[in-house]
Amino acid sequence: MFTGIVEETGEIVGRERGEDGLRLRIGADEVATGLEYGQSVSVSGACLTVERYEDGAWFEVFLASETVDRTYLDELAEGDAVNLERAMPAEGRFDGHVVQGHVDAVATVSDVESVDEDWFFEFELPEGYERYVVEKGSITLDGISLTVADLEERRVTVAIVPTTYDVTTLSAKAPGDPIHLEVDVLAKYVERLLEAHFE
Repeated sequence: MFTGIVEETGEIVGRERGEDGLRLRIGADEVATGLEYGQSVSVSGACLTVERYEDGAWFEVFLASETVDRTYLDELAEGDAVNLERAMPAEGRFDGHVVQGHVDAVATVSDVESVDEDWFFEFELPEGYERYVVEKGSITLDGISLTVADLEERRVTVAIVPTTYDVTTLSAKAPGDPIHLEVDVLAKYVERLLEAHFE
C-alpha cells in the first residue's frame, strides 16, 4: 500500500521489450537505497516489484502484458522521468490517502493553468470513471495523492502547490499528455456493496 506522497522522481535509464512484457531500469537515489528483492515500488502510480538493483543507483522492474496494456509506461523512453514511492511501512505516517498502486486507466491532461504561485491541472477521465470521483474527494494521478477541486462531467480539476509541482513529473505535463488514474478504492467497495445489496 502507498500514500500517494512522491518521494522523488527517478529516470528511465534502460528498457528491454520482450514477448512477455517490458523490463525497465530506473535510476534513483533515495528510493534505490536500502532496497531488497521483491519490494514494491510505485512507479508513476503503478505498483511494481523490484527484481534487481544497485544500492543507491538503480532498480529494475518487470511489467507483465496486463500492466503494459493498462498504463502508458511502454511509451516511456530512456531519459524520461517517473514519480517514485516505496510501500508505506506499518509504523509510517499516513500523509496522503489509501493508494493501492493499481492503475485503473489512463486519463488525459486537458488544461494547465498557472495562478499566482499555484497551478491548476484539468484532466479528462475515461468514460465511466467519473462515478468514482467526488468534489473534495481523493484521486491518484501518476501516483500523486490529490484532492479534487472541481468536477464537471468527466473533467476533473486539481490544485497543485509549488512543492508538488517541483518534486513530481507534473511540471513536465502538457495538454494531451497521458496520466495514470487510480480512483479511490473506497468508492469501488461502496459500489460493489450496493450492487450486491440490490441484486
